[in-house]
Formats: sequence, C-alpha cells, structure tokens
Amino acid sequence: MLLNVIERLSAQPGGHPPVVFLHGLFGRARNMGFLQRQAARTHRTLALDLRNHGDSPHGPMDFPAMVEDVVETLRAHEALPAILVGHSMGGKVAMIMALQYPELVAGILIGDMAPARTGFGQAALAEAMLHIHFPDQLDRQGADQLLAKEIPNRSVRDLMLQNVRLGTEPGWQIGLQDITSSMTNIENWPYVPEGYVYEGPALFLRGEHSPYIGKDHEPVMKRLFPNHRLETIPDAGHWLHADNPKLFSEKMLDFIDSI
Repeated sequence: MLLNVIERLSAQPGGHPPVVFLHGLFGRARNMGFLQRQAARTHRTLALDLRNHGDSPHGPMDFPAMVEDVVETLRAHEALPAILVGHSMGGKVAMIMALQYPELVAGILIGDMAPARTGFGQAALAEAMLHIHFPDQLDRQGADQLLAKEIPNRSVRDLMLQNVRLGTEPGWQIGLQDITSSMTNIENWPYVPEGYVYEGPALFLRGEHSPYIGKDHEPVMKRLFPNHRLETIPDAGHWLHADNPKLFSEKMLDFIDSI
C-alpha cells in the first residue's frame, strides 16, 4: 500500500540518509511537522500517514503489513536507507522494520515505546469514537462539542478533531472501523523470529511520567537492539515530543547528525 507523504527537502548538499517520521495511533504526518522542519535543515525528510490515518488508504492493520507499506512507499520515493523517527505505534513500526530490513534502516529513534505489548485504554477510546453519531452538517465548534461527550480530555479531543471530516457529509476521515477491529494487533508486539537483531544506532526516548517503557522492558531492548541508548525526557508524558519539544528536538538532531 502506497502511503500519503509530506516531504521537505534540505537546502544543504546531500550525502545524509533521509529522515522518515512515523506518527502514533490516531495521529497523522502533519503532527510531526515541528520535528520535520527541524530535521529538514540538514536532511531530506518524509513524514508518512500510516494506513487508516490521514490521507492514506484504509485496510486491516497489523505491524507486518504496516512495515511493508512503509518499505513500499519509501522505495517508490527512492528514500532508502533511511533514519526512522517513530512515536508510539509508529515506534513499533520503526523497530520491526529495523529488525526485518536492517539494510534499509540507517538508525532508529523511538519516542516512548518499548518492543512489548502495550495497552493503556486506547481500545475503549476507539469503541467510543465508533459509536459517535454525526449530524447532517458539522463545523469545528460543533465537532468539538460532539466529541466532548465521549472524550472529555482536551488534548486527546484536539488530536481526534483532526480526524473528523467537516461540512455537509461529516464523519471520520480515518479508517476507524479497521483500526477498532485491529486494536489487538496494534497493542500487541508481533512474534520476532530467533536471531533477528538490529545492530545499528538506536535511541529510545521515554517520557518521565509515562508508563510505556519500564525496567522490565530493558532486557528485551538490549537483546533486540544491542547498540541502543535509553534516555528520559523530563516533565513529559507519552506525548513527549509535544510536552517538551525543545529537548526532544535537540536530542533528535544530535542523533541524526551522528549517523
């Protein structure tokens, strides 16, 4: 599946591998815009809408399929090998792509995600979104009021609002039914065959107040990514690149410049 891509070219001479941004669940490529603009000062950059998100096609979801989408899309754009920057679900896609296709990956930066099963209430949120009834016409203010009944958290609601199609035929722009049906796959970590290891540079950044990367994850991180570093972003939760964008960006730029 060819994915929708937002590309920014660097004004500087080439020679660096491109940097590819992979968003999290219910996100989209433009969520990574600040980081993409920072990286584009020195590198060619591509931000992808993963399947069922943004302007990309819809279909059943599991991580092998999402990895194949990314590989197919980057090959079509002649953007391999690449440095992968993935947040949350996009971080899982980046990790699995690095393990399956190490020759296509120059480095990975993973935002607040471990190579493990996760589940922190996203299934319930997806089900609640699926049962929202849309009126015949809708503007942004009306959409905000409509979603507030099921999504009281302001920051989460702002994320979801970007996925609503407004106007005279309102509804979900994203493939919400496919996402909801595939939630078990999204929360799981797929089986990794024995011997699969990514020995390239890997930086894991976790939010200080996030539960997604714990002490029990560190042994498997070391086994699968023996050259990884794990650092903590202070004053940040799971959305660490939004909670502390300056420090996240600094660490990202140092990492990609070292490759």
